[in-house]
Amino acid sequence: MTAAATRPEVPAAPLAAGPWPTPAPGVSFTVYGLPAPQGSKRHVGNGVMIESSKKVKPWRQDVKQAALDTVQQMPGWTPLDGPLVASMVFTFARPKGHYRTGRNAHLLRDSAPARPHGMPDLSKILRSTEDALKGVVWADDARVVGYARLGKFYAETDVPDVLSMPGCVIRVWPLDEAVAS
Repeated sequence: MTAAATRPEVPAAPLAAGPWPTPAPGVSFTVYGLPAPQGSKRHVGNGVMIESSKKVKPWRQDVKQAALDTVQQMPGWTPLDGPLVASMVFTFARPKGHYRTGRNAHLLRDSAPARPHGMPDLSKILRSTEDALKGVVWADDARVVGYARLGKFYAETDVPDVLSMPGCVIRVWPLDEAVAS
């Protein structure tokens, strides 16, 4: 058995468990709004690049403001540095096409997917969210060494950290040095 095989893993909470705590001295907060992907940038001349997506700026502002509102209530808070673990659970509204029509309009179609598996890409919404947390929650998103939980869900899902409306539950904490080594 190699040394790597004997190292303890970061515990991941089961999806069906109750509210998932954030280990101290971490931070946990909720952002409401439509998660937007970090898209491609467009060159407009003179070395100026702008975001292709008009939705990413409002999403980043919402994320940053929710983070600021939370950490301002934590006396002596400084952005986390060193190896970090994070959890981000993104919630999306179901499209109307997932529901039946007429008197059964409140019921899902049999063909409706359980989880969002189309646009936006999880990696792109993760990127825009990570960028918004720089200097508020963490020194830099390069400090994140792993995700204990990461996913996209529909609002009606009865899973911890899934919201009743679009948004994201974000949790970040330092990786235990005993586990990191």
